[in-house]
Amino acid sequence: MEGVTMAVFTGSANPQLAMDITRYLQMPLGRAHVGRFSDGEVSVELMENVRGRDVFVVQPTSPPANDHLMELLVMVDACRRASAGRITAVVPYFSYGRTDKKDQPRVPITARLMANMVGQAGANRFLVLDLHAGQIQGFFDIPGDELTAGHILVDYFKSKAVTNAVVVAPDIGASRRARNFAEDLDLPLAIVEKRRNADGSGTSQLNLIGDVQGRNAIIFDDEIDTGGTIAQAAVFVRQRGARDVYACATHALLSPPAGVENMQAAGLKELVVTNTVYISPQKREALSPFLRILSVADLLAEVI
Repeated sequence: MEGVTMAVFTGSANPQLAMDITRYLQMPLGRAHVGRFSDGEVSVELMENVRGRDVFVVQPTSPPANDHLMELLVMVDACRRASAGRITAVVPYFSYGRTDKKDQPRVPITARLMANMVGQAGANRFLVLDLHAGQIQGFFDIPGDELTAGHILVDYFKSKAVTNAVVVAPDIGASRRARNFAEDLDLPLAIVEKRRNADGSGTSQLNLIGDVQGRNAIIFDDEIDTGGTIAQAAVFVRQRGARDVYACATHALLSPPAGVENMQAAGLKELVVTNTVYISPQKREALSPFLRILSVADLLAEVI
């Protein structure tokens, strides 16, 4: 590796994505040992020289978020102590993004804490994809970029040429992203108004802003966690007269115990997501009749 000025390393969160990035860049993936001590602590050793090099650490903080976050921080620290010239934390999925503001009297702003830790560990720059809230960019004390996989999803649906379609935001919080998505596809927008039940037992869809009658609905959100919001929206728009229902999102967490089950119960024509988060073979098989996974590797590689 003598004379090579750039290096790309990865933790255990999504090594296939890192390999796809380095394949596009026509360079080998950096050699590193990432493991655990007997008590569960993260163990990292770089197996090659990074002195003075431009290092990129690819590590989404997907579930288990705390483990993958610690891997990211320890890897960045290892690169810093090995005298890397510049370190960029490439975090395709940035966890804790939902705690981005103090909306109750005694709660943390964990997204800010996450951003602080990445910088304190030694990263000089950050690179993220589709943050849950745009203001999180400002939480970092280091420069960086937020990319979007939106155009990858747009291109996919343009190629599908879904007729008589409407884009649906599954709740008010997703309306801005869904509006931009609808504009890029030159489609109308509908919004599901979702409110929490008075007894705190869950949520109910109370209203639909827009028209889905007789149309094919494309539900758009930034991430799918347990899938409850998407599944409820799919059932709701079908009750309001929608025909085929598609769902798409950048980040597919599909968290247990209900993530896969909710998607199976949603009656989707297709579930279109990207590979920012590793999707296990078991989840892929369970959703295989309608799951479509698009790659963000080329996008990240171009930016790197």
